Amino acid sequence: MFNSLKPKPCWLHKCLSTSAPSSRPHHYDLLLISSLKSAATHCSISHGRITHCLVIKSGFASNPFILNTLINMYAKCGFLQDAERLFSFSPNLDPVSYNIMISGYVKSGRFHEARSLFDQMPKKGCVSYTTMVMGFASKGYWREAIGIFKEMRYGGILPNEVTLASLISACSGFGGISICRMLHGLAVKVILDEFVIVSTNLLHMYCVCGSLKDGRDLFNQMLEKNVVSWNVMLNGYAKAGDIELARELFEKIPVKEKDVVSWGTMVDAYVQVDWLSEALTMFCAMLREGVEASDVMIVDLVSACARLSATLEGFQLHGRIVKAGFECYDFVQATIIHFYAACGRVDLAYLQFEVGVKDHLPSRNAVIAGYIRNGMIEQARLVFDEMAERDVSSWSSMIAGYAQSEQPNIALELFQEMVACGMQPNQITLASVFSAIASLGMLNEGRWAHEYVQNNCIPLNDNLSAAIIDMYAKCGSINAALEVFCQIREKASTVSPWNAMICGLAMHGDANLSLEIYSYLERRHHIKQNSITFIGVLTACCHAGLVELGEKYFKRMKNVYNIDPGIKHYGCMVDLLGRAGRLEEAEKMIMTMPMKADVVIWGTLLAACRTHGNVDIGERAAENLAKLEPCHGGGKVLLSNLYADAGRWEDVFSIRRAMQNQRVKKSPGYSGVILVKAGIGDLIKRRTDDMTLAIGDGRLAVMASDFAMGQFRFLKRLLLVHGHLNYQHLGYVVLYNFYRNAVLMLF
Repeated sequence: MFNSLKPKPCWLHKCLSTSAPSSRPHHYDLLLISSLKSAATHCSISHGRITHCLVIKSGFASNPFILNTLINMYAKCGFLQDAERLFSFSPNLDPVSYNIMISGYVKSGRFHEARSLFDQMPKKGCVSYTTMVMGFASKGYWREAIGIFKEMRYGGILPNEVTLASLISACSGFGGISICRMLHGLAVKVILDEFVIVSTNLLHMYCVCGSLKDGRDLFNQMLEKNVVSWNVMLNGYAKAGDIELARELFEKIPVKEKDVVSWGTMVDAYVQVDWLSEALTMFCAMLREGVEASDVMIVDLVSACARLSATLEGFQLHGRIVKAGFECYDFVQATIIHFYAACGRVDLAYLQFEVGVKDHLPSRNAVIAGYIRNGMIEQARLVFDEMAERDVSSWSSMIAGYAQSEQPNIALELFQEMVACGMQPNQITLASVFSAIASLGMLNEGRWAHEYVQNNCIPLNDNLSAAIIDMYAKCGSINAALEVFCQIREKASTVSPWNAMICGLAMHGDANLSLEIYSYLERRHHIKQNSITFIGVLTACCHAGLVELGEKYFKRMKNVYNIDPGIKHYGCMVDLLGRAGRLEEAEKMIMTMPMKADVVIWGTLLAACRTHGNVDIGERAAENLAKLEPCHGGGKVLLSNLYADAGRWEDVFSIRRAMQNQRVKKSPGYSGVILVKAGIGDLIKRRTDDMTLAIGDGRLAVMASDFAMGQFRFLKRLLLVHGHLNYQHLGYVVLYNFYRNAVLMLF
């Protein structure tokens, strides 16, 4: 394609190789310069060297202009050693020579040499400083770029539009709104604000700082706007979630100015707020305008379809992907697999995997995640075991799958296998590990895992911090949970760690401290609360009997934070009102709920009626409970006890006879006692001398390293304390041996 533009060495040689000066073409030096510039533009080092030979043969090697062009050609072609050689042996160096070499060093990432040569320059001008500022800023060395600009101002040299635009880009990386306004003032002072490159960079900085009002004011004042200016302002609104303002601005963009970035920004804005219908409408309008979609845009749309389970729309986008030829891209294939799995079509997800590139690791990971999402842990394990290569995502998905499918022991075994094979876990992996430990209630295992995080310098993000706090709370060490929370609360950017601490304290019955921490959270306006936050708050109010405060927080959910209460929030309120004896209000709340009450809510009301002896409401609660679950033994027993408390023995006998005729059984209650003395290491490595004590419908698991007869007698006495258990019901015994742990669990 570029062959016609490249210098013709044969023609040049014919024109310039003659020894007679009179036979050379007119302006032959310009021909040499043109040839060198063409070689630099197309990075054609072979043509550049041929021209260099002609320069030497023609006697122009000492010409400063041609010499600088030669240095520039070698620098742009990436042959800095040749450029350095010419620069070092040149007797006629000027500022242009220095600027060319500095630019070459900067573009190749050799900033130390660039800075050293810059400091050696006898005369530094605007171009020299601009080259340094622009080079350092483009590579992310923002502070160095700002430092050079300060030197420039101290030297009394005025910046040009390129200097200032580069400086603004550098400050966008870490500067705040005050620095942005300072730079804006500087641009006005040196009369550079009218240049579109300067005003557009300022506009981008305002948007990055979140000051959209200042940005829009600047945008409206701009005398000249290009497509980049429109897109920067549009992207600012889109990132801030101001969809209506973004759409309004998009409609004002001249038709000829709209490019794929403009359309893509609007599509992405709708996708981010899950307005899939509007996103697809915008996407279709873009295609009608003749603008072709990028692979990234279509992947974003397919991902949105996965989040919203929009199967039909996803099918259509898949067809578009095939027509556009994007299906051969590995990351597109993985996205399609994820989409089908998220929509419950695991068969189509696996079919997509079968017809695609099977060696693609993200695609295999997508299949594993899809199986796990749909509760098919065994199929996920088969794919996992067949993998010749695994990355941290593969291991994390499987560990999370076992932890979520109530198989925490296997999750911990897999984690040990992962560490043993030298794979470094990340925050996602460890969050699942802490979840598994929390479900087992094994405090020392949790301490070991926490030490592993600290010893391996794994950074704590909000999700991992929340998992550690939750683990300590569920394992009974609320003080350790508080200690972790105090260490990370100032760094937390999301509500997850706060939720874990509030819910943990509520679970432990420390309602006052739970609500105190929530009051601190309310003062942190940058942290957005969610529905889980209010589950913890309402639970704390339940434990403390704070009915009025609970009602206040329940109302604030919708009125202040725009969070729609879910069935768990209504359940908390029914429990709160029921405990306080306000049964009529609790029943009214159930009847006016926007969703249908479940077994838990009716059971909660029935239990409260039994506590306060309200037979009428209790009968209605039991009736609704029976409609949802006719064989719910616990509800029938509660109603029977309610009748017994009221002295209605005929009704008691009637319910008992009905239970016997229907063979309804009440599930036995569970109690737990855990005596912990050890860590996770030997949970997997040393599994010997297994012993399990089964007691009737319950069971007693005992894990000890040195199980002495005296401890066994203590265990026997512990069993006899419980009237519904009988020592003669002992079936068989399994002893799990830990290296320093003695764990006793009574279920």
